[in-house]
Amino acid sequence: MKKTFLQLSLLFIVQIAICQSKPKEYSSLIKKADSCYRAENYKTSVDYYEKAFKIERKKQNDFYNAACSAALSKEKKKAFNWLNLAIDNGYENITHLQIDTDLKSLHENKEWKSTIDKFQKKLDVLEANYDKPLQKELLAIYAEDQGIRGEFAKIYRDKGPGNKEFDSINKLMGYKDSINLIKVIKILDEKGWVGKNVVGSQANQTLFLVIQHSDLKYQQKYLPMMRDAVKKGNANPSSLALLEDRVSLREGRKQIYGSQIGRDKETKMYYVSSLEDPDNVDVRRANVGLQPIAEYVSQWQIKWDVDQYKRDLPSLMIKEKIKN
Repeated sequence: MKKTFLQLSLLFIVQIAICQSKPKEYSSLIKKADSCYRAENYKTSVDYYEKAFKIERKKQNDFYNAACSAALSKEKKKAFNWLNLAIDNGYENITHLQIDTDLKSLHENKEWKSTIDKFQKKLDVLEANYDKPLQKELLAIYAEDQGIRGEFAKIYRDKGPGNKEFDSINKLMGYKDSINLIKVIKILDEKGWVGKNVVGSQANQTLFLVIQHSDLKYQQKYLPMMRDAVKKGNANPSSLALLEDRVSLREGRKQIYGSQIGRDKETKMYYVSSLEDPDNVDVRRANVGLQPIAEYVSQWQIKWDVDQYKRDLPSLMIKEKIKN
């Protein structure tokens, strides 16, 4: 039967509506999967990831996170499948993969070595023209920085603060940070903010991580260098946003992107630290590649209500000693 113009138009509109609904459905399922992961409900997290991947199968970080949930729920076949999909779709952080405690259950499996070997061969091709000695040094710093924080997070999660084990790991983390900072300062002062085209994205990110964990005077010193690096494409705008926020708050000013989360000492509830122009925060976040603030703060069980936040902001600024 010959379709009329009206029939074709309606069909086209329906197809557009279906296409537009898919990303929203995918995003909703991924959000649920991530929420279940944080609640340590790994099996349900895996189920949500599976549903999401039936809609869309392109995002490397989602594949990687799904592999972590699968490994923690002892579903090793799915974990390896999703790890390989992450690698095939551009995931490059081999050092993080190797130290990630979520994946520890996979290490004894013979497929682990073949996955790492496959990953390394792919990286060898991509990194043929990199500054290998510098990359190696930065990757070792990355492993130290993130490895100790993984241990810290586990102790904090299992036992909380205020015990000998927590105090010990906290002290060790501070010591390792001080050593890593000396190394990174030397690199920055001699070579500048080297881009991922020189050392790869993972090693490049190490520069930000170490400065982000340093004292305010070092953050203030290297913030202009990172701003310039972003303009040249040698650093991530989203990472710069986090450093901008941290420096702003430490200097007694309101943050810009809402990345910094505080915790009330009495109620133990988390909150968004003092924020400039809350009404337009999502515009600023989108401009640097950050997710909407409502999605971001849900990780801390914060429900974002901009009107309520604006009412609470004056008292929050007093508590945090923020200047107008």
